[in-house]
Amino acid sequence: MTEPNFKNRTLYHGDNLKFLRGMNSETVDLIATDPPFNKNRDFHATPDSLAAGAKFQDRWSWERDVHQDWVDQITDDYPRLMEAIESARFAHSDGMGAFMCFMAVRLLEMWRVLKPTGSLYLHCDPTASHYLKAVMDAIFGWKNFSNEITWQRSNSHNTAKRYGNVSDTILYYTRSGNYVWNRQYQPYSEAQLSRFRHKDQNGKRYKLENLTASRANSSSGKFEWRGTMPPPSRGWGYTLEQLEEWWREGRIQTKRDGTPRMDGLKMYLDDAPGKLAMNIWTDIPRIANTSSERTGYPTQKPLALYERMIRASSNEGDMVLDPFCGCATTPVAAERLGRQWVGIDIWDKAHEVVVDRLKNEVGLFGEVHYKTEPPTRTDDAQPAAPFLRVKQVHEPPGPKMSRAAMYEHLLEQHGPRCQGCYRDFDDPRYLQLDHNVPRSDGGLNHISNRVLLCGPCNRLKSNIYTLSGLRRQNKKLGYMSKDLL
Repeated sequence: MTEPNFKNRTLYHGDNLKFLRGMNSETVDLIATDPPFNKNRDFHATPDSLAAGAKFQDRWSWERDVHQDWVDQITDDYPRLMEAIESARFAHSDGMGAFMCFMAVRLLEMWRVLKPTGSLYLHCDPTASHYLKAVMDAIFGWKNFSNEITWQRSNSHNTAKRYGNVSDTILYYTRSGNYVWNRQYQPYSEAQLSRFRHKDQNGKRYKLENLTASRANSSSGKFEWRGTMPPPSRGWGYTLEQLEEWWREGRIQTKRDGTPRMDGLKMYLDDAPGKLAMNIWTDIPRIANTSSERTGYPTQKPLALYERMIRASSNEGDMVLDPFCGCATTPVAAERLGRQWVGIDIWDKAHEVVVDRLKNEVGLFGEVHYKTEPPTRTDDAQPAAPFLRVKQVHEPPGPKMSRAAMYEHLLEQHGPRCQGCYRDFDDPRYLQLDHNVPRSDGGLNHISNRVLLCGPCNRLKSNIYTLSGLRRQNKKLGYMSKDLL
């Protein structure tokens, strides 16, 4: 891992892509972020609030919002990722495809800046969560998908002809199988609290838990302890040392004859952290309109929500990043929990709100580093997610054509003919632009290393690696006409 080329408590102002691309690789422990949802709406802050003037348009267009270099990069180097983007575009709309492309180039950089032990929480909703999951599976690997968390943000929603939408989705991924994890707990429900129905001599509430466990096919725990032997199908669930410790502390309830009850372990309510948190979070309400936490920012989320993510997937002193930090919920939550943080946002008042919230909610009067230029990378400048690449980037210097310009150039040179099987097509849209040989083989001109192939040849070539190999394979299969052999 490399050293960070940015400071703690840094806020970058501008498009987050250039700042993400400027950050050194593997320098962030956790990313917790709340990007746009592609809800096809315009959002505005409350006029008289701390966030007055904040607004953004959550509408997306392939023609307006997608840069050609994004398409070229993903098509050439991350074909599995492009398939996920195209599936969203075709199944839903061009707008959804544009949003996926916008997110994909940023998620690639987020993957790169995360440490191997790092995690990412991506806040979204059912509008695009399933398409985003496909994109994230392509980048992070489906095996590193940990949870789809459902946050119930409201109890009611006035929807006339369908079930009310009262929840958001949080996609939780890890960078690898070795990641930071701290168990989190949720408050007990009323039914669970009712189980603490006993009181000791000091009035402390407790419930009784079983000291034994199922041991039908095991000899584990099958010993006599203080005159009590578990039944044949069960055994003591704890070591003799642990049982004796609880006995000395008075934590074991006894029978009338003084022997321990097998269901007699006293679990005190005051000592219980709560029930283990599952992937449905119903205990964190939305921010009330009269709450002192509310800034008026149109999509503000509760501090408690992001504090849970930060506690679970980072430790004190770790670096937390939010590339869409808005009204600074993640930076404030990180500061309150003793973590370092970096935020990025394009909103002009983000710096003012970050400073005010840190002062009012954390009591921090220290410096927040405000930057409008990206950091300069001091690492090896490796590209994002190199494991996804089917080809390596080794292009010679000099002017380069866009994919569209290359396509037209090759059509002028060879016409609508596949350079693998030499079949002529009436419609050039059947032809796909690809490399003649992998760029890692090097040394080829930027244009001469491009060919137009039909779909079957392009798929076949991916397993053969060279155009000459493809032609030999096509000849073997009898795809080429005799006069061309």
